[in-house]
Amino acid sequence: MVLSEHIRRAHRASDETYGMPRIRAELADTGVIARLMRAMRIQGVSRRRAWCVTTERNERQRPAPDLVKRVFVAKDINELWVADMTYVPTWEGFLYLAVVTDACSRKVVGWAFGVQMTADLVLSALNMALHTRRPGAVIHHSDQGSQGGFNRSLQHL
Repeated sequence: MVLSEHIRRAHRASDETYGMPRIRAELADTGVIARLMRAMRIQGVSRRRAWCVTTERNERQRPAPDLVKRVFVAKDINELWVADMTYVPTWEGFLYLAVVTDACSRKVVGWAFGVQMTADLVLSALNMALHTRRPGAVIHHSDQGSQGGFNRSLQHL
């Protein structure tokens, strides 16, 4: 009954032009819906899973020197590769994706999927890049994450 009265008031305030979408937005903006839900102890369930951290720096290890000084630009292919890891939420949990990208072409040169965030996953992506590109020398830059000590830039592979 309380909600019905709020709906009637919002409809009258709009010169009786608002339909359901605008009435709902109006009630949400005024906080009426949130207050009623709190009073009835009703909460929604988010489809989002728990937050996942993909960079966990080992505080005991010194950070590796940044060979590119945070400038991720290359003049030629296979000069600089940039690597990172991210997660993909699924209904059954997280999948992890390690990617190696060529800074010049912006092309993904190596990648690997896995169910755990491990050094093997990072190495699989790097090995794919090495196998497909076969560089003579390359700077491989990654973040300061903890996967198998990949908190460094490698200059000659």
